Formats: sequence, C-alpha cells, structure tokens
Amino acid sequence: MKKSLNILLLLGLLVPLALLLASCGKSNSTASDERKVLYYQSAMHPWIKSDKPGRCTVCGMELTPIYEGESGLDVGGDVITLSSNTVRVLNVQTAEARIQPLKKTLNVAGTIDDDDSRHRILAAYVGGRIEKLHVNFVGAEVKAGEPLADFYSPMLLTAVRDYLVVHRAGGEASLLEAAAIRLKQLGLSDDQIHHLPRTFKDTDITIPLLAPMSGTVTEKKVYAGQYVQEGETLFELADFSTMWFQFRAYEQDFPWIRMGQKVDVSTPSLPGKVVPGTIKFIDPNLDEATRATKVRVELENPIVDGRRLFSHRLYADGVVHLEAPEVLAVPRTAVIQTGPEAVAFVDEGGGGYARRVLKLGRRGDALIEVLDGLSVGDPVVVNGNLLIDGQAEMNRTYAMASSMPAPATNAITDLPPLTEPQRGAVNGFLAFVDSVSSALAADDLEKFNLLAGRSHEAATELYGAFAANDAWQALAKDVEGASHLVPAADLKAARREFYLLSTATVTFTQAARRSHASLGAVKVFRCPMTKDAFPGAPSRADWIQLQPEVRNPWFGAEMLDCGSEVKPQ
Repeated sequence: MKKSLNILLLLGLLVPLALLLASCGKSNSTASDERKVLYYQSAMHPWIKSDKPGRCTVCGMELTPIYEGESGLDVGGDVITLSSNTVRVLNVQTAEARIQPLKKTLNVAGTIDDDDSRHRILAAYVGGRIEKLHVNFVGAEVKAGEPLADFYSPMLLTAVRDYLVVHRAGGEASLLEAAAIRLKQLGLSDDQIHHLPRTFKDTDITIPLLAPMSGTVTEKKVYAGQYVQEGETLFELADFSTMWFQFRAYEQDFPWIRMGQKVDVSTPSLPGKVVPGTIKFIDPNLDEATRATKVRVELENPIVDGRRLFSHRLYADGVVHLEAPEVLAVPRTAVIQTGPEAVAFVDEGGGGYARRVLKLGRRGDALIEVLDGLSVGDPVVVNGNLLIDGQAEMNRTYAMASSMPAPATNAITDLPPLTEPQRGAVNGFLAFVDSVSSALAADDLEKFNLLAGRSHEAATELYGAFAANDAWQALAKDVEGASHLVPAADLKAARREFYLLSTATVTFTQAARRSHASLGAVKVFRCPMTKDAFPGAPSRADWIQLQPEVRNPWFGAEMLDCGSEVKPQ
C-alpha cells in the first residue's frame, strides 16, 4: 500500500513537469517559425549566400539560415564577392600559381672591339731610320714573323756583328749568350737571332722588323726614310679572329646575369644575321655615375668573302637569354602594383575573391617570382583583377565612411566667404558631379565610366582651390577622398560607386549654404526609398542638381521623378 502511494506521488510530480516542458518546446518552436529568415549563408565560405535553403557551391555544406536581427558571418574586408553575372561581364579569368622556370629577355646595346689580350704595339727599341716599308696601309693582314719594315740602326748593327763574331769564332757559351741577350734587348726575337748566321750578310746595313703576332694592322705611324727615336710607336696590331662585344648591365640585371649565358648579337652591317656568343667576363667594378658594369661576350670572327664578319668598333645590339631555376611564379597580369604594395586576387570559389599582399622577387618576360603571399595551386585572377581591386577599394572606403561619426555642426557653420577663383572652382566641380548624376539618371553606363576616370582630377582641382583655407579645406578633402571612382560593370555598381562622392558633395554644398556663400542654382534632392538601388544602399540618399526638375540617379528611368528638394537649413 505504501509502495503504491509513492508511485502515485511520483506520477503527480512528473506529469506537470512533462506538460511544462512540452509547452516550452511548443512555444520555442512557434517563436522560431515566426522569425523571418533574411538569407542562407555558408559557415565555411561566408561569401556564399542564397535566398533559399541549399548547399554551399564550394564545399557542399548545408547553408545556415540567418534570421532577422542577426548579422550573419562576416565576409571580411579582404574577400570581394561578385555575382555570377558580374564575373561573366568582367570576363574574370584565372591561372594557377606554379613552380616553373622564370625566363627573361634582356635587350642590350654595345660595341664590338678586338681582344685586348691579342693587341700589340710595336715600338722602336733603339733609334734609327726606316729604310723600307713592307706594310704600307692600315688594315693589312700579317702573319707572325713576316717583315713589316727594314730598319737601319748603327747601334743595332754593331750588336749584330758582335754576336756573329762570337758565333763564328766558336767562343764560350757565356759570351754567345750575353751577345744574344743584348740583341733581344734591342728588339730581335729568338728565331731572328737564331737565324742571323744564315740570313745576315756582311754587306747588309738593315735589320728587318718582324711582326710579333698574326693579325691586322690597325695603326701605321711611320713612312720610308723616317728617323725614329727609342720608344717611338711604329705599328699597332690586333687579332680580329675573336671579337669582344661589350655592353653595360645595370643593378636590376645583376640577379639574372651569369657567366656562360648565351647572347645573340646583331648589327646593321649584317642585316638579318644573328651571331651567337657567350658571356665570358663580368666586370666586378661598378660605375658610380651610371650604376652599371661592363659585360664581355666573345664572338668568333671568321673571314668571309675576303673580309672579317665583324669590323672593328661596330655598334651592335644583343639579346641576352636569361633563365632562373624553377620558382613559384604567376603571370605578370595577375599582379597589381600602383605603389610599394603589390597585390593579387585569389579565386576562393562561388564568386569570392581574396585579396593577397605579395612579396615579389625577379620579374620575367611573362612571369613574376612570388616570394610570399601565395601557395602552389592558388588560382589567381589574371583578367578582370583591376575592376575587382576597384571594388575592394570602394568597399574599404564605404566601410570607413560608415564607421566615421557625423561631423559636428559647429565645424561647418562658420565658413569664410568664397573668393572669385574659389567660386569658379566650386561651380566647375558641381557641374562635373551634376554630369555624373545626369549620366546615371539617363541609365548611361558608358558615359558614367568615361566620367569616372576624370573624377579624381576634378576633385583635386577643387581641393587645390582651398589650399590656404583650413575651414573649407577640411570639407574639400572629404570630397577628394571620395572621388576615386572606377569604371563599373553595370548600373547598380556604378550607383554604388557614385554614392560616396554624392554624399560628400551634398555635405559640402549644405555647409556652403549655411555660410551664405553663393553657389548659383545648385539644388539638393533626396530619394526616400533607395534601399534596393544598389548593394549596401541606405534607405535614403541625396544628390545635387543644377536643373530644377527631379532626375533620380539612383533608379534612372525606373523612377526618374522620385525625390524631393532638400531646402537649405
């Protein structure tokens, strides 16, 4: 009996509790059902959104509902989202970052000179007279040991006869050697001394001057019958069988150039002909003025049809074929660098493009080495990235403008009167903004894109007109900061581009009105229903006009006359 009573008491406690829980569950379910779903978003790839349930187009994960009052997942400032239609219009194309050879073609100019190591100057070892010339013109080809001239010198003749006397007498070897050394000091070669007993006669009064090497006569400084002094230059010889093509390499070329690289040399004297050569020497001394060094390429110079292929001291062009080992590289069109920072955009899938800051290495003809910022296999945007970058810049500017507090009223109420040049600058800028607004009101995307390229220049001129006026300059600076318009792919994107500039211009105009400055017939209009005019649009937006009739730039022909004038305060 006692046991049955306990069971009844337990049931009496559990039943109300179950009913309470069921009631709570029903209440929560009803509350959840009543909440409005704004959109569905991927938890892994937050830029993937949809207005109905489904799966992420990147990872296949179930989309998460985002209810009214919730902010959803933050996409992040470095990821730009584009609709599939926008991607198609921009013709966005990608290429993978890959490990691959880096090639570069370096075009250079220089001169073709002879081999310095095979260049000789023949000077007089002793004073005397040139009796006869065997080589009478510059450019003559000579062989080693051939006579260049017959030379008369009393001192040289005495030394020759002394040597012959010792040789014929069979004198001591030391005496003969001393006599031979004396002849070498006076300019005779070993072969010439060796053959003197057979070639020199007692009646001879001249000694032949022999070519010390085979080559071309580049200088002839004497004539028959001329007296010369010791040390005076007689002939200059050069060996043209191998030529040196020398060009300057600058500091930015140093990471590329190596000994042994191939160079294709061409010159106007050989039209259509390219002669291959090899880099043999890189001068380690850098010229302080030009910050460059000399590079030497050796070229074979055979005789063709009776003349050398290359003439002496020609101007020539060279193409150096440079190649680096395999590195991580992307196409040059993938990199955007307008200042010290280089960026690229990586396709994250589903219309998301992540902005990556890069550290770059060497630049090839078609590729750029990436030291940091990308990984192997990353699909980087190679076409359409400039417009994506413009969208990113606009997003950052819009976010910054949205986070900034509204300016204090007293900051713009006390403005000095406009000077005549300032009034002209203001009216000119307002006319430009009015033309941009009119283009959007007419749904003329082509005209907007044309004007977008001039927007920053127009705002800079306005800013410059107030360079010496701090009060006006602060307002003009806000206008200048919002003037970086970029060409848009469609009208909604164009209107989003225009929004910040329009807002800054309206603020400038209203401040000028409060200072009682005359701005002509400029009017400010407001549309109270711009929420759907472009992505991220506010519920209302203003613009300026020089015409009295309403021409709504936020909707164009769809609602051209939607708006009312904002009277001066």
